[in-house]
Amino acid sequence: MAIAPIDQVRAVLNYATSVIDPGKILMGMTLYGYDWPLPHPAAGLASGISDNNAQNLAIRTGSPVEWSTSGESPYFNYRASDGRAHQVWFEDAQSVADKFELVYEMNLRGVSYWVLGNNFPQNWALLGETFVTKRF
Repeated sequence: MAIAPIDQVRAVLNYATSVIDPGKILMGMTLYGYDWPLPHPAAGLASGISDNNAQNLAIRTGSPVEWSTSGESPYFNYRASDGRAHQVWFEDAQSVADKFELVYEMNLRGVSYWVLGNNFPQNWALLGETFVTKRF
């Protein structure tokens, strides 16, 4: 499933804003995806992948990117060189924009990120167009 399905993000934020002033809340944003071997291994392990590398992998493997309407997130399936099937879940400009809307809708303070070293140029362009940014 999606890394941060919007329905679950919304549920967490609904709870958080019921007990904390929304103006004090920064919504966490991911800068990574997961590449899952299929069928899912018993240990439930996947490889982390940057959002940019996920998009490049879809292009390189000729895999059509699909959209999860419930999670409002992109994913694709591909077959690795060893023949094993994989499914990759990641964020793209649309899924990020959908989450950014929650900041305004719920009157949050803003967003924060982790795994900052991962490359995702679309995110930074969209962030600059959507918000006034501050470093803490």
